[in-house]
Amino acid sequence: MAREELTRLTGTGNGECNQNDCPNVYRTASGSIIVQGDLSAAFQPPEGEALVEIPEAVLREAVRVLGW
Repeated sequence: MAREELTRLTGTGNGECNQNDCPNVYRTASGSIIVQGDLSAAFQPPEGEALVEIPEAVLREAVRVLGW
């Protein structure tokens, strides 16, 4: 899936996250959520999965945009 196929929910305003290299939350066409963040080593997830860490403010922004 290409980034262009995703709806970016966070980091779309004026500020340091206008580039593609900061924590963000995206929504797919099917409605699932994709999170971009720093890799975390908090624990070893199952094969095929990964842990990412994002600031609380990024998650709050995504929730606000989705109207949850």
